[in-house]
Amino acid sequence: MEYRALGSSSLRVSALCLGCMNFGGRAPEDESIRIIHAAIDSGINFLDTANVYGKGISEEVVGKALAIGGHRDNVVLATKVSNRWGDGPNESGSSRYHIMQQCEGSLRRLKTDHIDLYQLHLMDLDTPPEESMRAMDDLVKQGKVLYVGTSKWAPAWLVEAQLLCERHGWSRIVCEQPPYNLLDRTIENELLWTCRRHGIGIIPWAPIGTGILSGRYEKDLSAPSGSRFDSRNFRDRLNARAVEIAEGIKPLAKEKGITPAELALAWVLRRPCVTAPIIGVRTMEHLTSALSTLDVVFSDEDLARIDEIAPPGTAVSDYYDTNVHRQLRAAVGVDEMNDE
Repeated sequence: MEYRALGSSSLRVSALCLGCMNFGGRAPEDESIRIIHAAIDSGINFLDTANVYGKGISEEVVGKALAIGGHRDNVVLATKVSNRWGDGPNESGSSRYHIMQQCEGSLRRLKTDHIDLYQLHLMDLDTPPEESMRAMDDLVKQGKVLYVGTSKWAPAWLVEAQLLCERHGWSRIVCEQPPYNLLDRTIENELLWTCRRHGIGIIPWAPIGTGILSGRYEKDLSAPSGSRFDSRNFRDRLNARAVEIAEGIKPLAKEKGITPAELALAWVLRRPCVTAPIIGVRTMEHLTSALSTLDVVFSDEDLARIDEIAPPGTAVSDYYDTNVHRQLRAAVGVDEMNDE
């Protein structure tokens, strides 16, 4: 296993991060626990979940798996806060009230006395960053959190928060978790440089484009039964150009003796500034496939071919805009924002 520094910190995490969103849901609890143990045995020491995944079920399964195996002290355990938890006026966002309350709930479900990496799951433009970052720093001072991260934050919001932390001596942001794949390379335009400039690691989600880059979707855009596109409103991401890109990488994947999904993941794994892509596995076969990407090597010619298929900085599927830019447009009244 390859290990990399998490942003400007000296914390070493595996080059693949085990995404736990499916655990206890699309992946049954017993299978989820087996996957977690197998991942740890393979050298993966980085696990990512969130309080809202399964309304706490994912955290409970992860906590149980670490307790059963006695692995808690051998992993970097990450979870998140900010998404809506309930219907109450204070049950969402990045207010001090919500952060403190949800941290206690996550600690209970994870069966631990501290969270290694606590991430603000989205931008809360209604809460001053001073309030959010001070609350996160207080959790660090209390020993309940070791490192602070963010997810789906615009570069300007991220830099403002980072500079506040530096000014006040609060715990700095060590990583950002954006969407990044061959269908949406938007983060290459600004976020990658911003994060490198401010010592922030990148933990990309959706590296295989919610399964589109596996090559399983046809040109008629039909969604196989049981796929995420069959059960959730991601239809704007599944489009003719996205399927064309998935078809385009198949020849190169075949030449390398790997699947298109493995090529897509390996590409993200080797991108500049990336610390560890999140692998959202739900079967043991998915885990085995993801682990094989650690051995994939790209030549300059390979990368040039990929850039021809999916040019740098471009997007044919909407991952980043909906999750980041649309919030900013809605805040100034030029776009209508609906919960998705």
